[in-house]
Amino acid sequence: MSTKMISRVEGNELILEREFDAPKELVFKAFSEAEHLKQWWGPRGWTLTVCNIDFREGGVWHYCMKCIDENQGDFFGFESWGKGVYQEIVNAEKIVYIDYFSDAEGNEAEGMPSTRSILTFEENAGKTKVINRAQYASSEALQTVLDMGMEQGITETWDRLGEYVVTLK
Repeated sequence: MSTKMISRVEGNELILEREFDAPKELVFKAFSEAEHLKQWWGPRGWTLTVCNIDFREGGVWHYCMKCIDENQGDFFGFESWGKGVYQEIVNAEKIVYIDYFSDAEGNEAEGMPSTRSILTFEENAGKTKVINRAQYASSEALQTVLDMGMEQGITETWDRLGEYVVTLK
């Protein structure tokens, strides 16, 4: 597997896979600790201005991505709030959470699709393959987020993760 993200759609599910040049304990930490998430979460030109995480089953991750790149035109200065609610955590193996669009208070955005994400971490020869199975209520809900550019955003986000984890080794 290369460091290029592989994506495919199966029904109401978007499956993303990518290999990172770091052990799975390190990649898992990058997904589970605020000080790491602040370094890489979001597409290029965006930063996490808020990152409150209670990483436990039933815990909540509330965050705000803000566009700080003037070259992104109308997106410059735009804030995108999100909320994740953790359902299952297996240390260095799996994270299952529901991801919602939200507001600054953590209220879920009406009319926006939520995502049930199942992240798994598989190590081989010191590298880690992350598989994200993003499940939607319907194929229309999946199409809504694809039309918003979510695939490009995740590609850039995981590129940033790949660059970040090698600095931690």
